[in-house]
Amino acid sequence: MEKMQCKCGHVNPPGTILCESCGRSLTEEEQNKKLADMRYEGTARRSQTYNKSIIDKIWNFFSSVKVGVSIIVLLLIAAAIGTILPQAQYVNVPVRNDETIKAYYADVYGEIGKIYHFLGFHDLYSSAWFIILVGMLAISLIVASLDRFVPLYRSLKNQRVLRHRSFMDKQRIYAEGPAPEDAMLKAEEKLKELKYKVTLDKNGLLAEKGRFSRWGPYVNHIGLIIFLFGVMLRMMPGFYVDETLWIREGETRAIPDAPGYFLESKNFTMETYTGEGDEAKFEEAIDRVGSVAKNYQTDIVLYQTPDKSLPGATDDMEQVKEHAIKVNQPLKFDGYAVYQMDFRQNELKAMTFDLTNKETEESLGSFTIDLVNPEKSYDLGDDTRVDLLGYYPDFSGFENGEPQTETPVPNNPGFLVRMFTPETPDGEVSFIVIQNTIEPLGENDYKLTFQTAETRDVSGLTIRKDRTLPILGLGGLIFMIGVAQGMYFNHRRFWIQKQEDGELVLAGHTNKNWFGLKKDLDQVSGFAALPPYVDQQEEIEKQEKLKKEQKLEGDELS
Repeated sequence: MEKMQCKCGHVNPPGTILCESCGRSLTEEEQNKKLADMRYEGTARRSQTYNKSIIDKIWNFFSSVKVGVSIIVLLLIAAAIGTILPQAQYVNVPVRNDETIKAYYADVYGEIGKIYHFLGFHDLYSSAWFIILVGMLAISLIVASLDRFVPLYRSLKNQRVLRHRSFMDKQRIYAEGPAPEDAMLKAEEKLKELKYKVTLDKNGLLAEKGRFSRWGPYVNHIGLIIFLFGVMLRMMPGFYVDETLWIREGETRAIPDAPGYFLESKNFTMETYTGEGDEAKFEEAIDRVGSVAKNYQTDIVLYQTPDKSLPGATDDMEQVKEHAIKVNQPLKFDGYAVYQMDFRQNELKAMTFDLTNKETEESLGSFTIDLVNPEKSYDLGDDTRVDLLGYYPDFSGFENGEPQTETPVPNNPGFLVRMFTPETPDGEVSFIVIQNTIEPLGENDYKLTFQTAETRDVSGLTIRKDRTLPILGLGGLIFMIGVAQGMYFNHRRFWIQKQEDGELVLAGHTNKNWFGLKKDLDQVSGFAALPPYVDQQEEIEKQEKLKKEQKLEGDELS
């Protein structure tokens, strides 16, 4: 596009609709309007001017408000879908890796779980496509801000006091007529009293205040960009950790996303109110619900491996500290905080069975199945063994003849076994769950008899580390400053010019709160005896309303 030269001689950038120097309308469309378009002071935005190169098209795409809103809607929809099923960090699996998590979603939620995991919704906020959307939103905010901020800043910085009569005529607040000789001096005095910045040039006056409010939306954008930067930093290793760790009594486990650190659970303790003495106030609650928790805590030992140790090596661990983790009393170390969030009492740890002859009740030996890491075969000696063909920690029934498990936690363990004895060298198959045994291939001569079970308590711990909080807080603070800047303040301007014939012409504009602008003008007009003003927007609306009424009356008569 070619540059546009005004009749006053000023050369304007392509796409300008109001001359930067005198304010004349430069396009035919703008000339036909009753009021001037003052949104960006009539200056050209890059996105409305250039559309040839690939850079122009990318710029125009991201500068669009519709695109920005669409990205926000997509992020909101994705975040909503991410709440349908639990996120991966809240999934309780004995061994945390991609395969076990994938199997968990498939086992617990079926086909929906498989699709959910395949699309990445199980780890939504760390998924590549979600991060890309957040990045696109940040780019959209930056491009849209620059596209609008630069021309607006340039035009407001280079404001002229004297404006062409056509510019004055097309302002919403307009006045013309005779005025006293000292009207300009009194208007200047009153405007300064009202905290306006007054600039004089020959026979003209420009009064302005509250220009900083025009930058409110851009301050908002800066705050949002900093906030999004903090959000994206959370995807970087070491900046943000929010993991769940289920640890059983006597177990030592690596702390997720804390390389070199291990936790050992020594003991879990739960205390309840007795309802006696000073605790009598809880008696009613105890009668209603059975028990009220007073305290639950995990006594742990924190270990650290030397810097030069291999990943996962636990041979040379050094004890760092012992700590009792209670609710709101976390273990803190190296920027991490470990909170007591949940617990499970009396989880099955191991089950002991006897292999017995059903007819004589004679025992051929006993063995113990570790319910966390079961072995595939148990040798009882004398050509007697039991092979574990299938293990279902939380047996939930059969589907198409296949045993199913609802969760990987041993709440209702089921075992598919083959029992070998000297009398049955080919083996006999049994499916065993608590208080029930199924013999799918016919009646067996031998059976497994439950003897004892070993239980232990499990602590649900949350590991948190957040180095992005200062960045998020700064972004939020800047955003709120922008909100206050743009919401509670407004940019007001008056142009007053004395014509050669002695008449005074006045025009006023504000980006919002026209009532406040008129209130200021009433004070100035009363003090300086300025000609009465009109709100041309209200006049236009009245004329349009009158035309509609006349049209309706004409339709009724016809």
